Amino acid sequence: MNNAEKTAYLYSSCPPTDKQKAGFLRFVEKKYGSGYVLVWEKSDRYEGGFALQVGADLYDWSAEERVRQLTSALLKAKGENVITLLKEEVSAWRPSVLPQETGVVLSVGDGIAKLSGPQNATYGEILVFSSGVKGMVLSLEKDEIGCILFDTDDTVCEGDIAYRTEKTAGIPAGEAYIGRVINALGEPIDGMGEIAADAYYPIERPAPDIIDRQPVNRPLETGLLVIDSMFPIGRGQRELIIGDRQTGKTAIAVDTIVNQKGKDVICIYVAIGQKMSSVIHICDALKKHDAMDYTVVMAATAGEAAPLQYVAPYAGCALAEYFMDQGKDVLIIYDDLSKHAVSYRSLSLLLNRSPGREAYPGDVFYLHSRLLERSAHLSDEKGGGSITALPIVETQAGDVSAYIPTNIISITDGQIYLESNLFFSGQRPAVNVGLSVSRVGGDAQSKAMKLSSGTLRLDLAQYREMEAFTQFANDLDESTLRRLAYGQGLMRTLRQEKFSPLAMHTQVILLNVVLGRLITVSNADKFRSIAFDTVAFIEEKHPEIGERIEESGLLSKEDKEEISALAKDYIERTYGK
Repeated sequence: MNNAEKTAYLYSSCPPTDKQKAGFLRFVEKKYGSGYVLVWEKSDRYEGGFALQVGADLYDWSAEERVRQLTSALLKAKGENVITLLKEEVSAWRPSVLPQETGVVLSVGDGIAKLSGPQNATYGEILVFSSGVKGMVLSLEKDEIGCILFDTDDTVCEGDIAYRTEKTAGIPAGEAYIGRVINALGEPIDGMGEIAADAYYPIERPAPDIIDRQPVNRPLETGLLVIDSMFPIGRGQRELIIGDRQTGKTAIAVDTIVNQKGKDVICIYVAIGQKMSSVIHICDALKKHDAMDYTVVMAATAGEAAPLQYVAPYAGCALAEYFMDQGKDVLIIYDDLSKHAVSYRSLSLLLNRSPGREAYPGDVFYLHSRLLERSAHLSDEKGGGSITALPIVETQAGDVSAYIPTNIISITDGQIYLESNLFFSGQRPAVNVGLSVSRVGGDAQSKAMKLSSGTLRLDLAQYREMEAFTQFANDLDESTLRRLAYGQGLMRTLRQEKFSPLAMHTQVILLNVVLGRLITVSNADKFRSIAFDTVAFIEEKHPEIGERIEESGLLSKEDKEEISALAKDYIERTYGK
């Protein structure tokens, strides 16, 4: 060991006496062995005391540190008679000098602090700076550590001390978070007071093992006919919502949250890099439809630092895991992971990581895979809870072959692709039936829905093919015109306004009416009107059919025949043959 490694540093505002120096050296030699040299350095940082540094260990005996120790001891006091407990803590408290692993800030800026030490810090560990700001270790290099800051970097300066906590980043969790709006650190931002936490969950946690999962076999209905009938989502599934800007991606997610009312599903909406005005608009819409009663909104808006945008989806997932571990079903929306990838790229380039394809660091795939793999349907032995993830990704000019979209497509269990041309033509939700897919498929559908939606996708595919073939033709035969009119009617029927989800039994009856070829009008808008009027008639006059479908999830042969007969009779009586 060379002389530099055998040096102990004493920091204080006044030089120590020879007797004090000898005492410090005895302490060092007893603790760390002989051969050390004590060097005093003047410092005004440790008022009312001193600090002794030996290697990575710092012994802080300043007035500030003693106050911090007392504060920490008082905060641990719990119980009904808090005043008595506080008095006992104060009377029994004695300050202590314990070694703390520390590092020194080399540089700071853009939400990043570079440190020399602490030597034993681990990836993802929380560090506390002398100003009180917290940060998380994100880069471990040979000579320095890169740390992202969870607060403004105004109060962190070069030369500041950073202390190890030996804790990984986490978020408080509990039932009290339901109905609240919080930031990425779990702190309330809705002005409704503090939130009482029941547990503390790490934001990074391994995904459940295969043996701890069970198949995705229970539907999580969105209330949107085009999705529930052709691209069903199951509890525990990861279904990507992808499309250009302003094509209705968030609308699908919010509609899905609204549709969970009364279905015992807890919803978490994570806004990453969104405008605060957009988040407020979504919260207002959820409140208007009584959806905040079972929803948590986590916001890391565009105005916040990149570190908070980076940790937000992991923090939201940790909160979801708390509820899943209670045996509950959770729906989590990540809106959107494109901005999350951009925030991670910003942090990585500031940490001097080598950029790769499209200037992203090489581990950007792992960034999202370790997040989305945590969605699962747990086995009954583990409580049977589930996390269903709906990540949102924004494309540029419909380019699904770009780096981040292809990454997430390969991680998820399917995608709902929204097309700009459909959206601007008035088809909303603007789902492209040809490019969308659910890899869980019919396993995530009720048997009634599976039986009713049989030919819908095929009929729409035939319509699209025929529409493309005949768009330049002038003279079409009667059969082709009928098929085009039927296809146009189907497309109109799949249109839904925002915040108007359809119940499962309503969708089943509607599919049986339109796919039974009972409506023969050529006007697409009239086709849709007749279909919904017929369903309303059946639900009003024969509610028992819908009740049987909803309760059992089945569509019996008798019910199917009765729906067809009632629909045919109503259409003939009301609109003629």
